[in-house]
Amino acid sequence: MTGKIAMDNPIVEIDGDEMARVMWAWVKERLILPYVDLKTEYYDLHIKRRDETHDHVTIQAAESIKRWKVGVKCATITPNAERVKEYNLKKEWKSPNATIRSALDGTIFRAPIILSNVQPAVRFWKKPIVVARHAFGDIYDGVGLRFEGPAECEVMIRQHDGREVKAKFPSFKCSGVLQGIYNLDSSIESFARASFMYALENRLDLWFAAKDTISKVYDGRFKEIFSRIYREEFNEKFTEAGLNYHYYLIDDAVARAVRSEGGFVWACKNFDGDVLSDFVAAAYVGSLALMTSALFSPEGHFLSEAAHGTVQKHYYKHLKGEKTSTNPTAIIFAWTAALRRRGELDGNSALVEFACKLENAVRLTIERDRVMTADVANVSEPPVHAVVCTEDFIEAVKRNLNRLIDP
Repeated sequence: MTGKIAMDNPIVEIDGDEMARVMWAWVKERLILPYVDLKTEYYDLHIKRRDETHDHVTIQAAESIKRWKVGVKCATITPNAERVKEYNLKKEWKSPNATIRSALDGTIFRAPIILSNVQPAVRFWKKPIVVARHAFGDIYDGVGLRFEGPAECEVMIRQHDGREVKAKFPSFKCSGVLQGIYNLDSSIESFARASFMYALENRLDLWFAAKDTISKVYDGRFKEIFSRIYREEFNEKFTEAGLNYHYYLIDDAVARAVRSEGGFVWACKNFDGDVLSDFVAAAYVGSLALMTSALFSPEGHFLSEAAHGTVQKHYYKHLKGEKTSTNPTAIIFAWTAALRRRGELDGNSALVEFACKLENAVRLTIERDRVMTADVANVSEPPVHAVVCTEDFIEAVKRNLNRLIDP
């Protein structure tokens, strides 16, 4: 390699918290900066920084992604009462991911990192299943109530023109709980478009699954919008690409997915996607550190990150000076996804090629050399040649990367 790879436009770099932040710096310093003349627009979303700026820094990061189209994000803390006390925060700030998703109107796509020596728990699966989660509405923004029975309840919507629409629940004979959820046509449309665009771009069939036979209005609206968007905007494109769109009832989709070989995008409503993305991660690779996550919007905004969190327990060990065998694979793949995307948008083939070589270096380290962190060793088929700490794993990847760049 004669020199560093140049970049025309920057990537929006969003730093995070705890052990994920430590690994983020190691990956950047040892696996990217020696090879790429990296251009980034940097935002620090450390919990204290968000607290100091009243979370304005999160909004700034989202706006930057709108400008530059490509971002890469480290895992961040969503504080609860304990975290507020631990970090002496002003309040329980919202999830940065939720803030950024809302600003970009994006859909989350989670995909497993397939390794030859980590066999899926579902023996039929040969190709990845990418779960597309509509991260808006449903129970995450719902209203819950407890009541003392007997009781009665009706839902009333007052529209801007003054009209009122009402629906009555069955009479409640005893005490219980009630929950109201909602969604918006505009958000469902963006979810559908992002799902179709992602599937088309990655040459994968698309499934959408709901329960319109029971939830005739709520789930029925999702089904109707997906069908219309496909018919009006994507039918011809899918046909030309040899791809298919399928709508299934959610229980039928689960049964079909388990018996399939994989190789499709599975679009899910918010709660379904929350559950099924973790199911797919556990069944495919047994570790969220082998799961990628990308936020993709119909406008083409792209933000990659690891699917795992900040790895709090390992961070406390790190602060004590202890070595940890924390897996940086998903963080590496978050960086490669962003670099590849930047390279594709800018016509920078050298950057795209580097991203592919870095991913191959990780695979060679785990699959051929059988050098891995403890979480992968626990689910890998034998033999395992070495279980190493995080820094030693990164160094092993670097050696393979150097061989790929200068054979």
